[in-house]
Amino acid sequence: MQFSRTSIDDVIICQPKIFADSRGYFLETFKQEHFESFLGFSVGFCQDNESQSNKGVLRGLHYQCGPYAQSKLVRVIKGSALDVVVDIRRGSPTFGKHIAIELSAENKTQLFVPRGFAHGFLVLEDETIFSYKVDSYYSPQHDRGILFSDPVLSIDWGLPESELILSDKDNKNPLLKDAIDLFDYSINYYFQ
Repeated sequence: MQFSRTSIDDVIICQPKIFADSRGYFLETFKQEHFESFLGFSVGFCQDNESQSNKGVLRGLHYQCGPYAQSKLVRVIKGSALDVVVDIRRGSPTFGKHIAIELSAENKTQLFVPRGFAHGFLVLEDETIFSYKVDSYYSPQHDRGILFSDPVLSIDWGLPESELILSDKDNKNPLLKDAIDLFDYSINYYFQ
């Protein structure tokens, strides 16, 4: 597995080494000791999640606050998606900035989304399967969101808004300036 930092330092691209031959391929999707050695801290993933969506579905931008803040290791195992991560750590030099990367079954790229970031993705192909590990359980009381179309974020989703398929909840998320329970850049959420 090769790791590289994005333009937002704490968001990490994870590129597995693929061993392919006439039979197919093999790869390691996660190896804790290598992952944590690169990060420099421990992430205790406790649950794996999976969703299936069709082209045009946009899920996000989501995060959990407080003691249920989550890190995620995300990947696509079938199809493709545009994955977007937004820095929501007040005081961060990259507060309100985002990165966008295509994850697909073909490129097998994974993205580490640390605590302190909102996350969302737009499905680019029908029957796309999105898979991710989390290091904290889902808590409805700590579930938060930011509006995907907030003009301050300037996210180019690559499709006209009229073609996006969103849940009612995601359509009603607040703008970043109105979002509650954001994170503080000066707090290390892994050593509390």
